[in-house]
Amino acid sequence: MKKKALITGVTGQDGSFLAELLLEKDYEVHGTIRRSSSFNTGRIDHVFERLNLHYADLSDGSSLGSLLSAVRPDEVYNLGAQSHVRVSFDIPEYTADVDALGTLRLLEAARAHCPKVRYYQASSSELFGKVLETPQKETTPFWPRSPYGCAKAFAYYITKNYRESYGIHASNGILFNHESERRGETFVTRKVTKAAVNISMGLQSELLLGNLNAQRDWGHAKDYVEAMWLMLQQPTPDDFVIATGETHTVRELLEVAFGHLGLNWRNYVGTDPKYYRPAEVDILQGDASKAKRILGWEPKITFKELIEGMVEHDWREAQNGKQ
Repeated sequence: MKKKALITGVTGQDGSFLAELLLEKDYEVHGTIRRSSSFNTGRIDHVFERLNLHYADLSDGSSLGSLLSAVRPDEVYNLGAQSHVRVSFDIPEYTADVDALGTLRLLEAARAHCPKVRYYQASSSELFGKVLETPQKETTPFWPRSPYGCAKAFAYYITKNYRESYGIHASNGILFNHESERRGETFVTRKVTKAAVNISMGLQSELLLGNLNAQRDWGHAKDYVEAMWLMLQQPTPDDFVIATGETHTVRELLEVAFGHLGLNWRNYVGTDPKYYRPAEVDILQGDASKAKRILGWEPKITFKELIEGMVEHDWREAQNGKQ
């Protein structure tokens, strides 16, 4: 009998990589999609025929209850979210509804319809915000600095609460920044790699960004979804930081991306105040030693390999007229 997994946010970066991983492991994979006037399945088109897709929304508890009652999954991965930190300042109420209350709705649906399910909650390094220690680990106090971070804090604690109150096998993955060629184009890594390619081809003259001194712990999404799966294979649920342990500034990101194309980024990049956050997060650096010790997990893809791979992908897309 195949294991059944349900992924909210299956059309996103992480959802698509996780769907691939679970299909490789011979799971029956279900995913949620939202009604839209246009298809948003580009990241999963290559496995579309092998997935079971359902209309549901984290803002609609009845749809989640009906879905879990019908599918009865063995594992649930809650990756659905309004996931852009900067945008969360513009739409804070929506962000809280989907990211915070959406998690509660999904956990309540699980409790009612499949209490033996193993549940993964996509948590975030944005919980640490104005960091109180570096590197950050599972015991580091939270100080979120955005509506997104605050909503994720609620989601983190309500997941722990359902674990402790109802005995649900529910784990939080506190994932630090993770990227890939499937990253949305409004996120800084993809914004940089696409701009570098466009500038090298004469299609763009400059790139405007926010805080170039911000430091992040960037890993590859493909590595990180493996950690999600490993958490749900453990006999006991728990919370884990998933990170590379290295930090790089946005300036370093620019150096690698533009340098891969033989360009000096300083000739093309400027800053614009509109890209700064109202409350900035200066440094995020994770300590994933607990995940290495208990899950046997550690990242395989380096920062340089990650960024250069994204540049190569965007170069091929541009050559094929898809940029």
